[in-house]
Amino acid sequence: MRMGRAALAICCCAAAAFGLAAVEPAAPPAPDVPAQQPADPPPGNLLVASAQIDDPRFYHAVVLLLQHDKGGAFGIVINHPLAEETIASLLEATGDDAAGVEGAIRVFDGGPVQQDLGFLLHSVEYRRAETMIVDDKVAMTGSKDAVRDIGRHKGPQKYLFALGYTGWGPGQLEAEIARKDWFTLADDPVLVFDEERGALWDKALARRGQDL
Repeated sequence: MRMGRAALAICCCAAAAFGLAAVEPAAPPAPDVPAQQPADPPPGNLLVASAQIDDPRFYHAVVLLLQHDKGGAFGIVINHPLAEETIASLLEATGDDAAGVEGAIRVFDGGPVQQDLGFLLHSVEYRRAETMIVDDKVAMTGSKDAVRDIGRHKGPQKYLFALGYTGWGPGQLEAEIARKDWFTLADDPVLVFDEERGALWDKALARRGQDL
């Protein structure tokens, strides 16, 4: 992955990742429209790809579900790493001041849809005005200021930065689960943030077997 792609994503995500103006079904409702009730599996659950999925984009994928209601669903693949970039170089590429910023951030392929958008998944103790709380364990912030906070040691304790997302239309995810393309798990911060990415799919399948 070229650094320019990751830098573009950070620049875009501040303006677009939460509005998701071109993204359906993930776009939030207008202020005067009541939010839809979450569908099963609810946001925060993990989707674990079955071995029978032949789409290479989802080979052994584990997806954190961020939104799911009768209008559809969207989530982020959390175990397909792309590259590692210094935080300073990403910010400087957008014309931002990187003073006081250090360290690097690992970039993941979050899914095949709109890969010019960036999503920072993180633990819930960190919040900004634009932060979306997924559940009581995981949140998402789409702002390069959140990335800057990481570089200044003021960011979330746990985090994962991804480009792009995975989306489903109305009823599509339910149909894929019914034909056993995906298995579901309750979210676990250890799986989302801490487990070694190369082992995540196997560990998630093993966890599902223990829960049955």
